[in-house]
Amino acid sequence: MKLSTDIQAFTAVIGYTFRTPALLTQALTHASMSSPTRVDNQRLEFLGDRILGLVMAEALLSADTAAAEGQLAPRFNALVRKETCADVARAYGLGDVLKLGRSEMISGGRRKEALLGDALEAVIAAVYIDGGFDAARDLILRLWGDRISAVDADARDAKTSLQEWAQGRGMAPPAYIEDAREGPDHQPIFTVRVTLDDGATETARAGSKRQAEQMAARTLLARITKGQA
Repeated sequence: MKLSTDIQAFTAVIGYTFRTPALLTQALTHASMSSPTRVDNQRLEFLGDRILGLVMAEALLSADTAAAEGQLAPRFNALVRKETCADVARAYGLGDVLKLGRSEMISGGRRKEALLGDALEAVIAAVYIDGGFDAARDLILRLWGDRISAVDADARDAKTSLQEWAQGRGMAPPAYIEDAREGPDHQPIFTVRVTLDDGATETARAGSKRQAEQMAARTLLARITKGQA
C-alpha cells in the first residue's frame, strides 16, 4: 500500500518509516470515515494510550530518581492528558492528514482536541505494532521532547490548584462564567471569567470552554501566588 504524498511527508516529520503503511492509514482514520473496507483508529487509540502511559512513567522515574509518587503522579497526568496529546499532534501537523467524514470536516474536526489526541495515540500504537516497543518509545520521547524535562514539579491542572488554594484560605471554590461565545458553530471561541470570593478575577479566550477555564485559572493563580514561597 502506497501512502499519499502528504502522509509520506508526515512520516518524515515524525521521523519514522512504516514497514506496513496500512497501519498508519488506519491510525489516521476517524470513525466518521470508517466503512466495511476501511478500519478506524479506535482500537489503536486504546493500545496507544497504554503505551504512552508506560513510556511516560518510565521517563519520569528516570528523570527524577528521588521523586515520591505524590510528585510523579501530577507530572504524569500533565504529560499524558488529552490536551497535551493534542498540542503535540498540532506541532507535527497531524490534523492535516486526518481522514475524516464529511460531518467532522464541516464541524472543524481537524482542530478538535479529542480527535487529535486520539489520533496521536493511535499513531503510537501503529509504530509499536510495526516496529516494536523500542520504536514506539523513541517516537514518544522524540515528539514530547522538552515537555518531559520542563513539566512542572507540581503539574496538577490549574483549576484544581486554584480551587485548593482558595479552599485553603477558607474561600468557596472559584466561580467560572462564560462571558461570550463567538465565531461559527464549527470553530467557536469562548471567553471565560474566573472569580474568587475576594473579588480577584481573570479572563481567557480559547477554542474550547474547558481550555479557556484552565487558562483563566492558570493566569489568576500565577498572579495571586506571585512572590509567595
